[in-house]
Amino acid sequence: MIHITLGAMRPVEPQEDQLGRGYVGWHESMSDEALFHANRGCWVLGERAEKEQYALLSAGGKVRMAIEIDKLVPVSGGRKAIEGRFLKGGHTVYDAYVGEDTPVESARNPITYFDSPHDTRLCGCGCGEPVAGGWFLAGHDQKALHARVAKIGTVREFLDWFDSTYVEPTAE
Repeated sequence: MIHITLGAMRPVEPQEDQLGRGYVGWHESMSDEALFHANRGCWVLGERAEKEQYALLSAGGKVRMAIEIDKLVPVSGGRKAIEGRFLKGGHTVYDAYVGEDTPVESARNPITYFDSPHDTRLCGCGCGEPVAGGWFLAGHDQKALHARVAKIGTVREFLDWFDSTYVEPTAE
């Protein structure tokens, strides 16, 4: 799970901010919408972040928000912003963390990661087994890939099919 430590709310120039925000950080009077909007990016997120489903925002030693991540989108300077939704009471991640002490030791970097029993998904191969911190159990990515190749035929037939159907994305 991604854990982001926020500082006090401070103004930023919307014309200069990559997301057009007027402020970032946390203040006790902020609504959930304002907290999410102000702090969903722009963060230096490592490769591990791509495998995470949830992010927590903490300030003043307490978790202030839990976010379910749909995807991470690039912004300038090699940073990323979170696209997703903030969670509410009744969701297991919200209920486990929001309002509680931060689950990680304070660190110099505002971005930390930790393993959580609430941050699992089912293996991407379709076996139905839970996975934490990734998309597949060990070796199951190959299992899933070869099952799909077999639906086309041989590896050579798969490569011919792929090369004839794949369209390279164009830059916007």
